[in-house]
Amino acid sequence: MTTWRAPKIDRTQEPLVADERTMLEGWLDYHRDTLLHKCAGLTAEQLRSASVEPSDLSLLGLVLHMTDVERSWFRQRFAGQDLPDLYDYDTDNDADFHAAAGADAEAAFATFRAEVDAARAVTEGRSLDETFTLPRRDGTPTFSLRWVYVHMIEEYARHNGHADLIRERIDGVTGE
Repeated sequence: MTTWRAPKIDRTQEPLVADERTMLEGWLDYHRDTLLHKCAGLTAEQLRSASVEPSDLSLLGLVLHMTDVERSWFRQRFAGQDLPDLYDYDTDNDADFHAAAGADAEAAFATFRAEVDAARAVTEGRSLDETFTLPRRDGTPTFSLRWVYVHMIEEYARHNGHADLIRERIDGVTGE
């Protein structure tokens, strides 16, 4: 029996000079690839390894979390698709991270890729200025697609920093 390992990723090169849309999409793709790059070559067991006690944060938990974040911001919120949440947040605010303990890593990576493809599909041809509203405790703010791109880049950048530290703890691999 062969042990599944996270595949090697050829990361998208971030754009250095481009129009706004190309720049936002390029940086988001770079960060999406960076998360997978941090996982490359690791077994499912290694991907489930917690960072450091008492935290149970893991690389697989980050992949599950970002899969849900992709679905939430692009498809459920921006595109208004009536899709079920991937996790039960009513009973556990960190259900996506906690699901890593029993998750099938290969299936989780496939789901991540599918959500990224779906996010690309719902934004294709849509204006960065297109808006949507979300009811929130502090009112009902309006968001633009541009804001979603910037937020997603920030979200990935933050979690890729976590991924870098987790990967270093697992096998000493650092950088990039």
